[in-house]
Amino acid sequence: MYFTDRGIEELADRRGAETVTYEGLADSLRAFVDVHPEFEEAVERLATWLARPDDDDDL
Repeated sequence: MYFTDRGIEELADRRGAETVTYEGLADSLRAFVDVHPEFEEAVERLATWLARPDDDDDL
């Protein structure tokens, strides 16, 4: 198990029953980067990955 898996599991446990929109997720990512600008590149990469279609061979 990777260290990040713990955070992902906590997210699923605490908020897994909620419905999330991509607009709401984008707002949360922007707020996170405002507080933690050192993670801007990682958040940008994650957002780009989420935005691409499932059949994109470049993933």
